[in-house]
Amino acid sequence: MSRSIINLAFLGCGGITRTHSRTLRAFRDKVRCFYASRDRVKADRFAQELGGVGSFHTYEAALADERIDTVVIATPPSTHLDLTIAALDHGKDVIVEKPAFPRVSDFGAVRAARQRSGRRVLVAENYCYKPLAAVLQAIVASGVLGEIRFVHLDAAKRQPEGGWRADFQESGGGALLEGGVHWLDLLVNLGLHVETVHGFRPGDWKGIERSMLLVIEYEQGAVGTLTHSWEIPSLLRGLRLSHIYGTRASVTFESNGLFALITGSHTKLIMPGLRDIGGYRAMFRDFLEVLLTGREPLMTLERAQRSVELVETSYRDAPATHLLETVS
Repeated sequence: MSRSIINLAFLGCGGITRTHSRTLRAFRDKVRCFYASRDRVKADRFAQELGGVGSFHTYEAALADERIDTVVIATPPSTHLDLTIAALDHGKDVIVEKPAFPRVSDFGAVRAARQRSGRRVLVAENYCYKPLAAVLQAIVASGVLGEIRFVHLDAAKRQPEGGWRADFQESGGGALLEGGVHWLDLLVNLGLHVETVHGFRPGDWKGIERSMLLVIEYEQGAVGTLTHSWEIPSLLRGLRLSHIYGTRASVTFESNGLFALITGSHTKLIMPGLRDIGGYRAMFRDFLEVLLTGREPLMTLERAQRSVELVETSYRDAPATHLLETVS
């Protein structure tokens, strides 16, 4: 379908909806935003404060409105599957927040609904679009590091516990599912192919996990680790150093993407860029072009599924409380 402008409705009025709305201000010539919430006052307030052109007081009303082309599902993960299928059945394109769906089995149902409707399903995995991701992929592909031996990704920080993220039924999993899929996408798409992943959970195992260590074996012979935590203090609430070690050179990089430093056979400092360090602008630039032209996105549903598969495998090794039923 050829369109010149997209009428987009956010389902859910929380923090990520504010973030995305601010990003979309740069694309006012391509998109008009509506806001839907089960809280009437909140929907109206978001539309007014964020420059929206309308609001809905139920999700169902937004899905039924013929003006709406696309919906952004910005609700807790436990609701993603039902809302995605409902949106597709109403003939809407879907942008669904990560983690797209808590279980790998959910993706099959979504693909079937996507096939029936002929519409698109895009996953808002912004780390796929971070400048750091492109820099690391280019370094690995260049061969400057030689044979890669170790990849260590430090993603430990302290994040307050509360809201739906502390509720197993709403979140579908713990910190590894909610935040870890970001970092798994980065590890899986460096240019090395994952062979196996093993999960280790430290602590007393009470409640939803907030810390996990993943060990990844790559087909090329390298070994990777992901240290992921929401309960470890870090400098400025999130500055950390990560590394890729090769036989000719190594790269040390700030995990969020502030810099990358190659040392060894030669030294080079790379600044990936601060303007879109989170990748949100690049993500929506890609998504809007996909919706307007019909081409394939960089972040595909199949790519998102791979990260959830690795989370499930890790949880089988070190299951969180009550999670065995989900992944068995």
